[in-house]
Amino acid sequence: MAFGADELRVLRRALAVALHPAPLPHEDVQDCLRLAEAVDEAAGEAGRLRAFLLADLARYRDALPGSAGGYLELLQDALAAGYDPRPDDLAALRALRHRPVAAALLERCQALAERSVRARLAGRSAPATTPAPRSRLLALPGGRAADAEPERPKAPPAPPRPAAPSERPAPKPSEVFPPRRRPAPPPQERAAG
Repeated sequence: MAFGADELRVLRRALAVALHPAPLPHEDVQDCLRLAEAVDEAAGEAGRLRAFLLADLARYRDALPGSAGGYLELLQDALAAGYDPRPDDLAALRALRHRPVAAALLERCQALAERSVRARLAGRSAPATTPAPRSRLLALPGGRAADAEPERPKAPPAPPRPAAPSERPAPKPSEVFPPRRRPAPPPQERAAG
């Protein structure tokens, strides 16, 4: 997430007030609240994008081997975004390991899966694959009246969960990616003669 010059100015003022509490002008409070809303919106959008990426990855995995190129590309994107590979991913990569990209991804995913298992066995949780929801900035010291009741944060929407494999059979690649139909040639007229 990148901040613009105006957003950095607001963030700098908010940090200065956090370090040296002082009453804030109403305009500064509004700027801080707008920045907090923008950050919340960006975090929500990132969550929606991540859910879409994971759902897309599952669709491509279900359509293997016909969708191998797209699946490998999406898996690389998901891993870059912090995705923890699932057993289905490891099985799919083992089936595709004759491809150099799949072989490299298999090594990477096995290392990530091993690290995750070791972390669970050691009694600590593995790195979270989804960032924890950030609490909203409700008020700054000196920015709102002490007797005003703060807003309550909204609960984040539940992320979409892909269907379990036992609920429906995996589609065939021809069902997911139907063959392209060539246009029919125009009818030729018969010459009279």
